[in-house]
Amino acid sequence: MLVSISGQDKPGLMSALMAICADHGAQLLDMGQAVIHDELALGLLVSSSQPEALSRAIAARCEQTQSSLRLERVDAADYGSWSQTIFKSPLILTLLTSGSAADPLLAVSTLTHDYQMNIDTVRRLTKPRSLSEGTDQRFGVEMRLSGELENSPEFQAELLKLADRSGFDVSLQRDSVFRRNRRLVAFDMDSTLIAEEVMDELAKRHGVGDQVVAITDAAMAGELDFKESFRQRAALLEGMPLAVLHEVAESVALNTGARRLIKALKHFGYTIAVFSGGFQYVGEYLQRQLGIDYVYANQLEVIDGVMSGKVLGDIVDAQGKADLLREIAGKEGISLAQTIAVGDGANDLPMLQQAGLGVAYHAKTVVRESAKHSISNFGLDAILYLIGFSDLDVEQALTSDS
Repeated sequence: MLVSISGQDKPGLMSALMAICADHGAQLLDMGQAVIHDELALGLLVSSSQPEALSRAIAARCEQTQSSLRLERVDAADYGSWSQTIFKSPLILTLLTSGSAADPLLAVSTLTHDYQMNIDTVRRLTKPRSLSEGTDQRFGVEMRLSGELENSPEFQAELLKLADRSGFDVSLQRDSVFRRNRRLVAFDMDSTLIAEEVMDELAKRHGVGDQVVAITDAAMAGELDFKESFRQRAALLEGMPLAVLHEVAESVALNTGARRLIKALKHFGYTIAVFSGGFQYVGEYLQRQLGIDYVYANQLEVIDGVMSGKVLGDIVDAQGKADLLREIAGKEGISLAQTIAVGDGANDLPMLQQAGLGVAYHAKTVVRESAKHSISNFGLDAILYLIGFSDLDVEQALTSDS
């Protein structure tokens, strides 16, 4: 029997219902409860050899508390089918928006219905909106989906297109044990962790900005691979004092939410890595500022305090980032499914596709279309919502560290 109770939340209702179930020898098969602004929605699935007496007792209690009650018999075959499918890795859909949430929720729920999926639960991730601060505030929820999940890849593709067109962010993940136990987060650096492209900044200061941009464009057009383009751009920096690199490193701006994200991740025990096609010196500067665990980037040769234009060692390219993710995961003793990768460019795609959760951050169109998860409208700290942390979780973490 399915027992559905709604109305104003009253202290002691749960204990009274459990006493009734115990008195009538009822078995509790499932339950769920939510309270929104002191309004209760409670569901119990029970089995009893005394269904009529149990129903009367529950009805009497609900009458005392002026709660609405609906009782429904559940067929044993329906229950058997439900019990076999309820824990088959349902999908978790995370939706983030600002302004009015009604339109994004309408679009997502309509698409969910079109794909014959059901929204079983909704959990709020963001703090309640402030009525005095206008409508441009974060609104984030996590939905648990069940139903026809076989078409989830097609559903996810449509979901990302919908979010891109409508200006909200969305993520779809299997609710696996690995999702709840991520342990390593790897960031691209330039235009991901920091706002700048350091190579471009150095080139401008050295008077070779246009030439570096031309080489970058050729690489993006497929006329040069990343390693060759990096060598050519580095060669243009010949004769530049190392002090200029130091100045640029100290002037870089973290992208919105980066500091909050990393501080929270460190509190929760995550390992943080930076895999960059940029410069090792800048990565190490950020490492000291943020407490990053691993930094792998490119090292420029310096002779007598001046850049020679040559690169030392292997150049970190797209495949190199993916290899480093696998290597560090192995070193930390964790599965790749427990890793998160964040990047914005095409040379981040192998890393994003290999990670358990690959997030395209304010990325170019080709990257957003190829990645399974994308944040385009919020700061880096929105990644915390994709992992499942709420504002309450994060504020508790940051407060305890201060």
